[in-house]
Amino acid sequence: MAQPLDQALQQLQLDTHCRFNPAQIDALQQATGLGQDELALALLPLAQQKALVPVSHFRVGALAIADSGHWYLGANLEVDGLPLNHSLHAEQSAIGHAALWGERRIDKVVVTASPCGHCRQFMNELNQDSLAIVLPQTRQSLAELLPHAFGPADLGIDGGMLNAPAGSLAFDTEDPLLLAALAEANASYAPYSQNRAGVALLLDDGRVCRGRYLENAAFNPSLSPMQLALSQVLLQGATPARIRQAVMVEAEAGIRQHDTAAQTLARLSPVALYSLVI
Repeated sequence: MAQPLDQALQQLQLDTHCRFNPAQIDALQQATGLGQDELALALLPLAQQKALVPVSHFRVGALAIADSGHWYLGANLEVDGLPLNHSLHAEQSAIGHAALWGERRIDKVVVTASPCGHCRQFMNELNQDSLAIVLPQTRQSLAELLPHAFGPADLGIDGGMLNAPAGSLAFDTEDPLLLAALAEANASYAPYSQNRAGVALLLDDGRVCRGRYLENAAFNPSLSPMQLALSQVLLQGATPARIRQAVMVEAEAGIRQHDTAAQTLARLSPVALYSLVI
């Protein structure tokens, strides 16, 4: 007999990252009797609970299904007092979440509301031959939602944002937080500006929330490392008030992340951002 989803979830040993492994997904499907898309849609309220929306009060949840079989939740994030372009969209949060775990391909993005043009353009940077968008009432391909798209190939870039070659930034330190930010900078995707950048936020319980820069051919939908790191704070069930240290490492380039990152952090936490440019 099928169980309610909340009961099935209680029986699982879930990690703190809002990430589901294939065994957990199989167990949930067997317990609830739900198909893959049905289960993914049913899990979206978990993501919506993680949203921070002081401006719109409109919670959006998303889930990125990677070809590894892992599922990654994401939620929208708004920063009170800052312009709307400081907002993080749920689809960006979910895809960025998958990127932090080393995923190389996303098969589906499941979301509570139809993706806006900003998110469609961001997803196009995956530069895949197919990507399904699953909504409560319909399922379409990204190509259907974004015809005649402009993307990496138009600027002479091969691959996509989950398949970028690793960077070679280096400096001499034994500080684990700086090393975490350095690793994210080297894993970032910045083919247009060359401004590799990574952020590491230390929480009061010792957890480290990371973020990396994920750039876009249309520039404006680019995902900043601070936005992604703050999204991870929320997805892991914490709040920015629990941040105790914040560091960023970025490459010397024509653009800089520090001022915007520091401004964003300052609206949510009294902790100052330490930044290192290599």
